[in-house]
Amino acid sequence: MALRINRKERETSQNVIRRFTKAIRQSGILLEARKRQFQRKRKSRLARKLAALRKEKIKKEYARMKKLGKIESGKIRR
Repeated sequence: MALRINRKERETSQNVIRRFTKAIRQSGILLEARKRQFQRKRKSRLARKLAALRKEKIKKEYARMKKLGKIESGKIRR
């Protein structure tokens, strides 16, 4: 969505800026941009599957280390 503001004859730069900000506010461009600013892109099906597999692998490894006695209440013994 393009927004065009032309300077009128004998108009001060402050008035042009004021008209521009008013037009931006009324068009909703700024509101839409702020909504999209922190929106995360959804991961693809394959990426979600790989992440789940990675998590499962880490859980198994953690359980194995705990069973061997190398992990004790969140701390790793060496």
